Amino acid sequence: MADFPVTDLPATDHVEVGETAPDFTRPLVTDEYWEDVALSDLTAERPVLLVFHPMDGSPRTTYIYNEIRDRGWDEREDFDIVGVSISTPYEHADLIEDRGVDIRLFSDPANDIAEEYGVVNDRIGMAGIAEPRPAVFLVGTDRVIEYADVATEWPDPPDYDRLADALGDL
Repeated sequence: MADFPVTDLPATDHVEVGETAPDFTRPLVTDEYWEDVALSDLTAERPVLLVFHPMDGSPRTTYIYNEIRDRGWDEREDFDIVGVSISTPYEHADLIEDRGVDIRLFSDPANDIAEEYGVVNDRIGMAGIAEPRPAVFLVGTDRVIEYADVATEWPDPPDYDRLADALGDL
């Protein structure tokens, strides 16, 4: 892993385990197309691991999805993995193609979803730019949060071992 300066992030009032995940509809991007999809449509089929990540050009984004791929979670069929960031559908399509990300990605350029989930991060050194801080939420078929991990430091990734335990309980 690359050496990054660590910065404490301000406290956040994010959604917690046991709370109902806010529903939303946004463009969901695949390697072939995108269309407006609601989170509740996805959770009606199976649990969803909602992965908030920095903008697509960030090395942290690549690291997060490489870790998910290396652990084989993208091949499991008992839950879906869906990313969320401020990047546009066009940028998501490039990320999927250029970096081999085989996960669908919600486009949220206004950062509204991150705001609803309480995971907004104002980028240091980028005045007026906010994006999601790294966070994961395991959302059950009833849209109740079953697992939550939200970064408290930048560029703190999710605790993948604890997440593996939560996913093992599915």
